[in-house]
Amino acid sequence: MAHEYAHAEAAYRQGDDTAYMLGRLTLNPLKHIDPFMTVLFPVILWFASGGRFTFGAAKPVPVTPRKYRNFRKGDIIVSLAGIATNLGLFVLAAVLFAVVGFLGDALPGLTGTWEIVQRMLVYGMLMNVWLAIFNLLPIPPLDGSHVFKYILPPEAGLKYRQLYAMGYLPILAFLLFVKLVPAAQAVYLWPAHELMHGALSVVGRFGVSDGAFPQ
Repeated sequence: MAHEYAHAEAAYRQGDDTAYMLGRLTLNPLKHIDPFMTVLFPVILWFASGGRFTFGAAKPVPVTPRKYRNFRKGDIIVSLAGIATNLGLFVLAAVLFAVVGFLGDALPGLTGTWEIVQRMLVYGMLMNVWLAIFNLLPIPPLDGSHVFKYILPPEAGLKYRQLYAMGYLPILAFLLFVKLVPAAQAVYLWPAHELMHGALSVVGRFGVSDGAFPQ
């Protein structure tokens, strides 16, 4: 939900008040829930895959790019705002992991509680870095596609933009591909795994116990 709020906030700062007028410039998660993509679709995938796979999405923040003071700059900034927020939350969770470790040393009688908190923070780090890397993919309508389209030559860019009319189908096709080809999944998740490994190599020494790290 912070990801979608960041898009709304960035758009507002770039001159587009669409999300603000529709009540989407808020951290209230209820405002960002899509009945199908946030609730029903993930449940369907979960049961259809026997609990091995699921995917969901929040309701996209509505924007009116023509309101941006600078169209290209605004489009790029708004698109990357969500990714930057996920990476910021990743760093914040890592810092809090270390802080909880210090608290664990000061109050050893609550080791079990600190362990649970640290496990939650590790999951928070993992989910946010995954979301950041996933949204960087140049697959419409993911955020990375709004940067990639400006890198392409004009003719190729026009053809590429036609993929937006397909909605979530390009994403679903990609997820199906990486599900069938595990090597592809390893490649696109490599940056996320490296960031997690680097962060835990720094803050992992503050773990109150081995149980603080999810298996």
